[in-house]
Amino acid sequence: MAQPKGTVVLAYSGGLDTSCILVWLKEQGYDVIAYLANIGQKEDFEAARKKALALGAKKVYIEDVSREFVEEFIWPAVQANALYEDRYLLGTALARPCIARKLVEIAQREAAQYVAHGATGKGNDQVRFELTCYALCPNIKVVAPWRLPEFYQRFPGRRELMDYAKKHGIPVPVTPQTPWSMDENLMHISYEAGILENPKVIDHGSHGAEGVSCVCSLIGNFTAGRAWRGGPAARLSRHVNCRRRVPVKVTNAGDGATRCSALELFVYLNDIAGKHGVGRIDIVENRFVGMKSRGIYETPAGTILYHAHLDIEAFTMDREVRKIKQGLALKFSELVYNGFWHSPECEFLRQCIGRSQEAVVGTVRLSVFKGQVYILGRDSPRSLYNEELVSMNVQGDYEPADATGFININSLR
Repeated sequence: MAQPKGTVVLAYSGGLDTSCILVWLKEQGYDVIAYLANIGQKEDFEAARKKALALGAKKVYIEDVSREFVEEFIWPAVQANALYEDRYLLGTALARPCIARKLVEIAQREAAQYVAHGATGKGNDQVRFELTCYALCPNIKVVAPWRLPEFYQRFPGRRELMDYAKKHGIPVPVTPQTPWSMDENLMHISYEAGILENPKVIDHGSHGAEGVSCVCSLIGNFTAGRAWRGGPAARLSRHVNCRRRVPVKVTNAGDGATRCSALELFVYLNDIAGKHGVGRIDIVENRFVGMKSRGIYETPAGTILYHAHLDIEAFTMDREVRKIKQGLALKFSELVYNGFWHSPECEFLRQCIGRSQEAVVGTVRLSVFKGQVYILGRDSPRSLYNEELVSMNVQGDYEPADATGFININSLR
């Protein structure tokens, strides 16, 4: 047995990597406290608790942070219209600081010197987890097994991990028949690794034509299934409260049903949009560590709210303010993707973007159907749209002859 090293709080998911890491940490002499964050994934949390205890965890924390995730992380991203490299809505990048914040809190509560995670040494999540931990608790020590030679040389691939799991009686959901990694939270589901590392592979839905992929269900196939081709049309309204400047109500135009709390309306939009295949993308992105990676993402509610917010913002925000805000949003997205949520510059940007949203209020009417979001109309008490001024049928408070000088001045150069 290794010499006792103290207590470590492990960010535990119950999957292949963190289950094996839990056992491995015990082999190294650590007392392990497992922390499982509920951020909206469909999971049997009680079964996960029993599994962690059976694997030797000294204690298990299961914390529901889904409401905080929506209100404190997703909503600022919606306000920013945050989009990394023009396509990615940052589902994983937003979740990591939310999870890591609670990880540090538990470590402090348990007087643990160490925290640990299962992020690989090649990915973004190692940066996101650790920058948050160090920002909130500079003296914390991080154990990152995938960066330790004694770990990654012993487990050069997932095959070796699965052999280790079998040897130690660790039940895991990943098999050689489904060799990709899946991560789910309220914002999205991501699929990567395994056969998806070949960018020429046409989505892994080809492995099961009957699968219907939706953020509200854990499934094995990412495919354009029945809901994509023939789901029922659903028209939804979204209302942004004048005080909070964030989504506060969704109304289904078909049956009049409304959802008002942040968590409730987000789950509802996920369900509706997921059935229509909204928010599915297959991209190659630039990781912060310098390499390109292929990812497949489903972001149903996030995609709806991105389009709705973009529309009401264009309707209510001054042109020049919006130009500046667009530049801030680009920087904000990069900072969030790279793990700098708690950096001074990111906190500053959130304040600036929040200030820009004071007039961004109103209602957007939209429909979702077969993977698309259609904006149908909008209304706002703070609208800058002047129907009479812009009308082709009414002159309004505008002198067309003035445009001659405007054109002549702009033509001088």
